[in-house]
This record gives sequence, structure tokens and C-alpha cells, in this order.
Amino acid sequence: MSSNNPVVQESVVPPRSNTTSRSASDTAFNDRIKNPEIQIQYRTLSIHADSIEKEERDPKKAANATDPASAIRQIDVHRLAIEEVYTRFSTSPIVGLEATAVERRVKDGKNVISKPPTQYWKKALNYVFGGFNFLMWIAFIVTVLSYKPLGDPDPAVFNLGVAVLLLLVIIVSATFYALVDWHASRIMNSIKNLVAEDASVIRDGKHQTVPARDLVVGDVVTLSMGDRVPADLRLVTVSSDVRFDRSLLTGESDMIPGTLDLTSDNALETRNVALASTFVVQGSCTGVVFAIGDKSVMGRIVAMSGKTKFKLTTVQKEVWFFTKIISTLALGLFALALIIWAAWLRRSFPGFETASVAIVNSIGCLTAFVPQGLPVCVALSLTIVAKRMAKRNVLVKNLATIETLGCMSVLCSDKTGTLTVGKMSVQNIAFLDGEFSVDDIKDRFSAEEGFGAPLALRALHMVARLCNGAKFDSASAQLPLDERQIKGDATDSAILRFSEGLSVPSIGVSTPSLLESYEKIFEIPFNSRNKWMLTVVQPSVEPAARLDSEADKWMLVKGGPDVLFPKCNNIMKADGSVLPLDSNRRSQLQLLQERWSSQGQRVLALCRRTLGGVAMDATLSPNDMEQLMYRNLGDLTLVGLVGIRDPPRSDVAGAIKIIRRAGVRVFMVTGDFKLTALAIARQVGIVTEEKVDDLKAMRTSPMARRYAGLDPPVIKPAENDGDRALVLTGDDIESLEAADWDMIVGGYTEIVFARTTPEQKLRIVEQTKARGDNTVAVTGDGVNDAPALKASDIGVAMGAGSDVAKEAAAMILLNNDLTSIVVAIEMGRLVFDNLKKVILYLMPAGTYTEFLAVFCNVFLGMQLALSSYLQVCFSITNDVVMSISLMYEKPESDLMLRKPRNARTDRLTDWRFFVQIYLFIGLMMWPCAMSMWFLWMSKQGLGFYDVILVYNKWTDGYKGFSTDQLNEFVSVGQCIYYITMVFMQYGGLLAVRNRRVSILQSNPLWGPRRNLAVPLGMTGTLLIGVVNLYGPGLQRVFGTTPIPGMFWGIPFAFAAGILTMDEIRKLIVRTYPNSIIAKMAW
Repeated sequence: MSSNNPVVQESVVPPRSNTTSRSASDTAFNDRIKNPEIQIQYRTLSIHADSIEKEERDPKKAANATDPASAIRQIDVHRLAIEEVYTRFSTSPIVGLEATAVERRVKDGKNVISKPPTQYWKKALNYVFGGFNFLMWIAFIVTVLSYKPLGDPDPAVFNLGVAVLLLLVIIVSATFYALVDWHASRIMNSIKNLVAEDASVIRDGKHQTVPARDLVVGDVVTLSMGDRVPADLRLVTVSSDVRFDRSLLTGESDMIPGTLDLTSDNALETRNVALASTFVVQGSCTGVVFAIGDKSVMGRIVAMSGKTKFKLTTVQKEVWFFTKIISTLALGLFALALIIWAAWLRRSFPGFETASVAIVNSIGCLTAFVPQGLPVCVALSLTIVAKRMAKRNVLVKNLATIETLGCMSVLCSDKTGTLTVGKMSVQNIAFLDGEFSVDDIKDRFSAEEGFGAPLALRALHMVARLCNGAKFDSASAQLPLDERQIKGDATDSAILRFSEGLSVPSIGVSTPSLLESYEKIFEIPFNSRNKWMLTVVQPSVEPAARLDSEADKWMLVKGGPDVLFPKCNNIMKADGSVLPLDSNRRSQLQLLQERWSSQGQRVLALCRRTLGGVAMDATLSPNDMEQLMYRNLGDLTLVGLVGIRDPPRSDVAGAIKIIRRAGVRVFMVTGDFKLTALAIARQVGIVTEEKVDDLKAMRTSPMARRYAGLDPPVIKPAENDGDRALVLTGDDIESLEAADWDMIVGGYTEIVFARTTPEQKLRIVEQTKARGDNTVAVTGDGVNDAPALKASDIGVAMGAGSDVAKEAAAMILLNNDLTSIVVAIEMGRLVFDNLKKVILYLMPAGTYTEFLAVFCNVFLGMQLALSSYLQVCFSITNDVVMSISLMYEKPESDLMLRKPRNARTDRLTDWRFFVQIYLFIGLMMWPCAMSMWFLWMSKQGLGFYDVILVYNKWTDGYKGFSTDQLNEFVSVGQCIYYITMVFMQYGGLLAVRNRRVSILQSNPLWGPRRNLAVPLGMTGTLLIGVVNLYGPGLQRVFGTTPIPGMFWGIPFAFAAGILTMDEIRKLIVRTYPNSIIAKMAW
């Protein structure tokens, strides 16, 4: 660049184009985006920096100041000239920092922002008293009271034992909650660490990519569009269009331009500083690091802002709501049992139960209704699934995303790099009078074939090479052209590789000569709004290869033909001659564009014009220069067209078929030309219908009457409607009204949105979310995708995408592969499915079988069929061990054939659920368990009517038995009841593993539904049962005892019966899907 050029466009070392620049400290802030507290603290610091009398500024004081406002006031790097910046930090624009300087400065600490201190005491309180533990505390306290003083003068050791057991339960539960929480945090941190956190720096005169955490003060950092600013930087070079997103700090979405000059005395408001954790959303720049880690502005704000409040996920909220209902019911029944004892039993049947016994027996109301394993299973399920997804290259940034995935009903996917390979290559080239393939263009343009000097080819080479944002990686310079690495956009990369292939000095086309002949003086990068890129070059020397040496400056433009054709007045023929671009020639080119586009090619127009008559004042600012170029963007000569092919990924069509079969509609949202987008959509299965409507056809269809006056939640395609396809362009979207959106969202299953802008993509997301109770997922990888990603229910960023997109998204696909979304949807549905199974497993034994033992004691005057100890033990050990195994269940075969869950109306439990719990499984469990109690009593000579309505008659001499004999009968009967429940839960567990499929096709020992946690859980609960019955210490304290052999065998038959009955139910559901039983099935 000439020294008198007033516009600073490029850094001395060109900025990179496609690497990540994400600070290691950002892991702590993934959940802080748009945090009002951060924005308030930022604004407070800014006001302090403006309003308080300025202190003497000293960079050392700034670095060491403990008061954030004082530290900000000490910053003066924005006042320094660029040369002074390099001098202060002993660095250089060419060499950067030397290795010895880096080693010295690394002692100042890592570029990591410390996390706010964790309030462990609050966490500990939540572990100890959270979930169902508060009910356990109530049970513990009243049990202690029943021992003493209510048990005086002869307190029962049994009561003390139950109290100790409850205390152990609380301790174990709290420990388990803590371990699950720690494990979840560890998994989520490891997942976040998989995302690249690198920065591009200049050290020892070379471009290097280093971990952002290793940046030091004085490092020269290069940034380009999409990068996160990794530390506080003083800008030293900027492109004319560089813009920053400071919304994380300010809360405002306006793009802030970057400058080299001071724009404000306030270090937080000036535009020649880039602050850590903001984003480059346009252009490129270079900066010198002046603060890192905790000493950066963001570090100081985080230290002030404190801890982010914890938020419950949707499933956790539902479980908490369910917990409140169950807890209220449990407390109510506990209180009711005591009231009945105090008001009736104590007076009508004196001696039946003392206050101490009544309290301990009523404890069963608290423990029976409490599915103690549920909170543990919620936490476990989310972390297990997050880990499974990470192994499949799907990273979730928070656990709530996993739940939302199960509700996804619409997927808005971009095209390039998601549906396609993302590796573009130029296939065809066309001039006005000729169409060529890449393979033969150089041969056809040789002088021997009659074209003379290949001026058209040289002009094409000039535009393709100089109007290009991509660059070859110098490290791969010695490799063959097809293997050389390129940093930049996929389209620019394809054209760069193509232009390099055109370089054949023997026919007068030479890239080295071209690059020596011209220097770039201005550039407007491609963006999705303009759909074009513009570069201004001027001659630098006088080599023979320069085109049209009389030209002072050239404007070179490449972009979409439909956008640039109106700006072209002339067109170049293959021999280099120029003709007017009249309507006939324009139509000829449009037909060519449509033909190439219908083959799935992206078509670009390469244009140029001279700027000899355009005055460029040396004092023009970058923004003024940009406006000048906009005013002169016309009178272009169309040099030629290029067709670029980006083939669909081989496995995308299969993935889309699975996604659509799961009830999720897939919309393509792309900036590509309409026909190109439609061609790719057909190839991957997004569009399968032969007839495709456009806006006019949609508006003239009878659908408008169908949706008139309907509430937004019901605007969705009917189940019996077939597929309908629609293609709309960005211009169409601008004219859409509410009624149009009703028809689009409600009437079409196959939609392609082409030539869209970021604003239009955002509008598509918002309008789709507003209708049909849709849960909308959006894929994206660029800066401009960020608004739509953030507005969607599930933002999905690509692993190779920009840092802005990754920050806005809730999920990242490390392999950039749409097939990973299939895994994500399946895992999201699996979480909800498995939690339902846990509740179905826990509730029949607890709220039915255990509670009815207490009910019969209170209302039917029976001895307690299941002791308080065994009730507590069963609920918090046997059931928990078995329920956890359900969290490791794999997806059922029909999981991806069901409709998406409606996040607004579909609850974790519904009436079908309770039919299964109380009118099916529960109705089998309770009679079986109680029949074993009566069978045992009958074998001791006590018939049915001898054990009910007994109340206070159960005493010495009753039916000729002594007190010790009667107590022995009860102890053995209680242990039989307990073991019967243990074995019957085997049948319950195997029954709830599948909603529809037989156990024969999904056994837990082998095959696709193998789950070894099930037999392990069964073994564990059996061992607990054996210890309870045969443990000498437990026998002495809690009165447990061995049971006869026949009572070990009969429960197996009951378990098999439960499983068999459920198998019959499933068979009926499968065979008669419209039957009453099928309609009641969960």
C-alpha cells in the first residue's frame, strides 16, 4: 500500500479468515450472555470514568488497581499514537513479541477470568434439605420424638433405629445429590472445553495460533469477522467496514465501528479499543493486548457482578411441581392418620396403639408417597444423555437444551456446509459467446485456437484473484494446488483455487505478476445483505502482465448475477471485446444462470470497471470511501460467469428422511439463488413433491379460508393432509402479511426460503414460533446467523462456524454434520421417555402398596402389614437402586416415529399415566402383596376375619396365642410382604422398559436394547432384601426375620404375572391400535 493512502484497510500481516479466537475465560460466561447485571456494572464503570475527576494516569497503577472504577480511569492506551503503543509494550507490527518477551510476561498470569467464588454452604443446604429430604427431616424429627419423650418410660429401640435409618437416608441422599451435581458440572465443563479456544497472533515474525489463555500483554492479535475478542486490545489496523458487537457489555444490539483514532476520552466508550468477550461481526482488524484475564474490563465487571442465579430446567420444574403435589399429599395423609388416631382410635380402642407407635406407623405415609429416586434420576438422566451426545460430536451448552430437543417440530437449516459438503469447486465458466468447463478452458484459450491474446481470460483471472477474501496458507505452499490449505469463505476459496489454476505464464496469465502489478486500496467484503464483494486496486509497478495499463484504478466486483446484472452496462466476449449488455443478451445470461442453478450450482458474476474519472480525496475516511464506492457501483462490465458446485453430503438425505419421519418439518433457509436452493432441496429430500408453489400460487389456493380466524396454536398442517411444497425468495418475504404466514406455517411441510437476508431469517424463525406451538431449531455458522440462532428455541452452530454463532447457539455440532441432529432429537426424547418410566416404576409400589398397608392398619384395625423400617428401606434403597437402571435405557424402536412433544400442553404425567399406575400395575401389586400376608397368617391358624377389625384385641391370649407368638407372626408377615414387593418390582421394572414392544424383542441382556444396569439393579435390590432379613443386628433392632422358602418362590410367579399382563396389554395395543385399551395406553 502506498504511503500516501489515507485509508488504513489491511494489517501489515493479513488477518486470518477462518480460525477461532475464543478466550479460555469465556467458558465461565456461556450463561452470562445478555446478563443485565454485567451491563449495569459496565454502564456504572463508564459513568464513573466520565464523571469523576481524572486522576494521574499510570499504566502500572491501572494494572494493579483493585477498585474497578479507578482501574478504568487509569487506562490511557487509547490516547496513544499507534507508534507509541508499539513502544510502550515493546512489540512490533511485523515481528510481534519475541519468544523471550513472551516467557517473561507469562509470569503475570493466564488470560483467564476467575469464576466467582462458589457459595458452598448454600449448595450444602440444598443437598441436605432439597428434593424430598425435607420430608425425611420431618419423619426423622417425629420419630426421635416418638422414642423420647413420647416413648417414656419404656422407649422402643425400634423407633430409635428408624430415626437413625432416616438420618442415614438424609446423609446418603445429600451425598448422592452432591456427587451427581459434581459429576454433571465436570461433564459440562469437559464438553465446553472441547470447543476451540484459540487466538491468532504474530510472534517472532510469524503467524501463530495459540491457546487464548496463553496470550500476554503486548501480543499482536489478528481478528476477522466472526471472532471473539480474546483480551482487551488497542486497535492498530482496521478494515473500513470493521464492526463490533458489544451487546454482552452494553445490552445494545447496534454494531460499533472500529477506528484507529480516539473518539472518546472514556476508555469504555472510545472506538479504537476492542474489549474482551465482544465480537467482530464485520471486517477485520489487528490489535495489541493491553489487559488480560481478571485485569481486563470484563474480568473486573465479573468480579463485581457476582454469581449468576441458578435456573431450573423445564423437566426439573415439572418434577418440582410433581414433588410439591406428592409432598403435600404425603404430609396431609400423615396428619390425617395422626388425627384419626387422636380423635377415634385412641378413644374407641384404648391400648391399640400408643402415641409413639401411632407416629412411627404413620411415618409410612411420608415415605410411601415419596419417589426418593426421582430427583436423582432427573439429574442423572440429563448428564448421561449429555455425555452420550458429546461422544457423537454434539455439544450442549446447558442441560435445558437436551429437554427442548425432544420438542423440536421445525428445523430451519442453512445449505452450505450443513446440507452440503462445504467444499466448493468451480465447474463451469461462461462468457457471452462461450461456455467452458474448467478442464478445457486453458487449452481453448491458447493463441493457437484463434483467440489471440487471451484478454478475457486475463480479465477473469484478475477479478477472481484480486476480488477475493480468501488466502492460501503459506505453510502448505509446496503442496499440489488441490492439497493446499486455504483460509477463508468456501466460495472465495473455490474461486481462489480456480484462479490459481488459471495461472499459466506461457499464455500470459501469471498470478505472481498480477499480485506484483496491483495493490489493494479498498475493500467491501461480501455480506448476506449486499450479496457481492467489492475491491478497489491501483497499479503499483509497471510489469508487462498488467491489464490495461492506462487505467488509474479498477473497481472489481463479484456476486450474485441477479444482483449485479442491473448494475452492468457492458459484457465481455471470449476474445476480450466488449459489447453493450442489452435485453437480449441479459435474457441469454439469465437462462444460463437458471440452467446452472437448476443443476445445483451456485452462479457468480465477475465484473469490473475503471475508476479513472472518480475523485478519491486522500483525506477520505473509511466510511466516506465506502459511501463513494456505493455511489459509483454501476456501469460495470460483466467479464464472465462462474458455476460453483458444492455437492450434498452423502448421508444428509437419509438423516432428513429420519427427521421428517419423526414429525419434524425441515425448512431450507439460504442466501442462494432460488433454483440452486430448490435443486439441492430436491437432492437431499427436503422437497419431494413434483408441484412446488410460489407466492402467487399460495395466495390463490383455498388454504386462506382454512386458517382464517384460527388461534395461533392450532395453525399447523393436518395429520391427514399430504405434503405440499413451497419456494419463497427474500423479496417475497418482504411482502408477506399475517394471513400469508398462517398459510406458510400451517399449510406446507416442504419449504425453501431462498435469497434471504439475516433479518429475513430472523423473521422466519419468529413467525414459525408464533404458530402451531412450534419448537423451532435453527442451524447456522456465520456472524449473520446469530440473531436467528438466539431467537430460536434451539440454536445449532457448526463446529467450524464463527465464535459469534457458537455463542448465540445452544448446541454445537463439532463435525458440522446434520446427521448429528438426528442423535440430538433422539436423545432429547429419550430423557423425557426414561423419566416417565421412572415414575411409572416408583409410584405403584410406593403410593399404592406401601400406603395401603398403613390404610389397613388405621381403618381396618389390622396389624401393620409392612413395618415402618421396611417401608423406609424399600422406598429409599430398593426402589432407588432399581429406578436408576432405567436412566441407562436406550431409545425404543418407535421413539423417532412419534410426533414431537408439545412443550406447552404435553406434561410429564397425564391421565393415561395414572391409569397405568393405579388401575393396572397397582391393582395387581397390592392384592398380591396382601394375599401373601393373609396366606402366612392362615398357615398360623388365623383366618381372614381373624386379622381384620381386630384393633386392640391383638394381645396376649388372642385366639390362644401368646404375645410373643403374635409378634412373631407379624414380624414374619411383614418380611414376607416386603420380599413380595421386591420381587413384584422385578416385573414392574421389566414391564415399564417398553411402551409397546415385547420383552422378547428388547430383553436387557443382549440385543439392541441391552441394558446391563437392569440385572445389576435387580441383584442389588435382592442383596438389600437378604441383608434386611438375615442381618443379625437388623433382626435385633427392627424385628426382621427369615421367611419360609415357599414365600421366596411365590413372588416370582407374581412378578411374571405382572409382566405377562403387561405383555398382553401391549399386544392388544399393537394389534388393535384404535381400541379403548390402546387409547388409554401411556
